[in-house]
Amino acid sequence: MSDNLPACPACSGTFTYEMGALLVCPECGHEWSASSDAAAEEGRVVRDAVGNVLADGDTVTVVKALKVKGSPSGIKAGTKVRNIRLVDGVDGHDIDCRIDGFGAMQLKSAVVKKA
Repeated sequence: MSDNLPACPACSGTFTYEMGALLVCPECGHEWSASSDAAAEEGRVVRDAVGNVLADGDTVTVVKALKVKGSPSGIKAGTKVRNIRLVDGVDGHDIDCRIDGFGAMQLKSAVVKKA
């Protein structure tokens, strides 16, 4: 109801109000904390398969075997990937990296964990 409160992230309703430490949308009933809303404004957060936050330059480990088009073997689970770069990729591929023996490629953050 106040002009300085953010719109609801679930339904984009503009009638949000504060209830203690939470923000509430009366239109859809969604509740969220103001601190998580501030974190969302800072930028996109990319998490690995177990929930760790990833950053540019991190080293990650592939958690499951991946098929690679044009390669007979693919990428084995346990392969370390160094110096990743986070990007806004196509189809959920949000890690840009270079893997020894395969070259440059994009990975989904759901198939890696922080090393």
